Amino acid sequence: MPEVTRDLLIVGAGAAGLTAALTAAEHGARVLMLTKGHAPDSSSWHAQGGIAGAVGDDDTATLHAVDTERAGRDLCRPSAVRVLTEEGPERVRDLIALGVPFDPELSLEGGHSRRRVSSVDGAATGWAVTSVLGRRAASSELIATSEATNVLALWVSGGRCLGVVTPDGPIAARATILAMGGAAALWARTTNPEGQIGDAIAIGFAAGAAVADLEFMQFHPTVLAGSRLLLTEALRGEGATLLDEKGERFVDELAPRDEVARAMVRKGSVRLDLRDVDRARFPGLMAEIEKAGFNPAIEPIPVSPAAHYTIGGVVTDLIGRTDIAGLYAAGESAATGVHGANRLASNSLLECLVFGRRAALAALDEPAAPSRPEAPPPAPPARVASAELREQVWRQAGVMRDPADLTDLARSPDPVAALVARFALARSESRGVHYRIDAPTTNQTLEGHFVLRPGQELTLEHWS
Repeated sequence: MPEVTRDLLIVGAGAAGLTAALTAAEHGARVLMLTKGHAPDSSSWHAQGGIAGAVGDDDTATLHAVDTERAGRDLCRPSAVRVLTEEGPERVRDLIALGVPFDPELSLEGGHSRRRVSSVDGAATGWAVTSVLGRRAASSELIATSEATNVLALWVSGGRCLGVVTPDGPIAARATILAMGGAAALWARTTNPEGQIGDAIAIGFAAGAAVADLEFMQFHPTVLAGSRLLLTEALRGEGATLLDEKGERFVDELAPRDEVARAMVRKGSVRLDLRDVDRARFPGLMAEIEKAGFNPAIEPIPVSPAAHYTIGGVVTDLIGRTDIAGLYAAGESAATGVHGANRLASNSLLECLVFGRRAALAALDEPAAPSRPEAPPPAPPARVASAELREQVWRQAGVMRDPADLTDLARSPDPVAALVARFALARSESRGVHYRIDAPTTNQTLEGHFVLRPGQELTLEHWS
């Protein structure tokens, strides 16, 4: 057995992983962070809009909870929403204390009844937050980071997770946190880095952990056509409008994302008009648009939806625990039920901060590793999402879904693609980001969370 030199092993270096690492180190724990690519290139690093949190004078955690649950289409787990919204303001204040240079004014985004989104330069929030947290982690003697380390499997012995398996061998720790992000790069059109293909779901399920809500992939409506450059929802909060081929508005730009995305798909060709927006509030984003060959000052910008955020994942409780002792998950890798069937804008970075911290604190209580564990499993081959697979997932599990397509996708040799299709077939209704063309309305009998445990059938559970 490899020597256990770390108290906590964290797979992922985005906002959830960094928050967990710093929290654990503050309590004297020795932490090793593993990242599939390079530490800065996480979904958190690319996040634009900001962090939702009831920090304004006219706002409360209760109002934030109401907006979260309304966006989640009667599927949010109430206890998780309370944790997120009540602890959220303190987590935002933590970042302010660390030096994150938030803009002086709060932003408004779709689905919010108040201006409650803290952002940096309008659209550079993820970069700013992960940069500050990353520098702090790099300066800690208790935190080490190993880049370009592909985690291929979990090491489970006697029902307990003892670490992970990599191409270079096993790595052991008292506790392991999966903070690997989501699966949105499994779709051909995406905002995510190319490595975000649901590895946490794949290795967690293979090791015996339950997964849930995999039918719910959130598609961000406004992504620059032909690229993965997301044009933050804050632009629409500042007056940007969506125009059809005739140059006419056709949707409430601040409606929840699922409604806007479907309206855009029905229209086909759509442009985002930024001419009346104070573009100086978004300097970095405007520069990226111009670099792509467009002038937002004189012409509307072509946009279309793209896979953006994985609502489902490895099932956890409110402190990040999974079905496997010693294994935790946080951020986009986890399914807490907090987002229901549609994530409210800018609740994602907040989720990383709140639940990343909770998972770390709980993981510190794990006992020492057993002295005579079973040997780690052999390293399986790495998952690779081919261009053909990604096109298939986009075509058959996109914004609007046909059960015949889903049936075909359910036969995919890729475990995550097949799971997405199985969940989408089970939810024979349309709710939030999941839209079935054969069942376009909500079915109250399906008001729950589909959960799959290895060796069992899908079950519908009700989470309080």
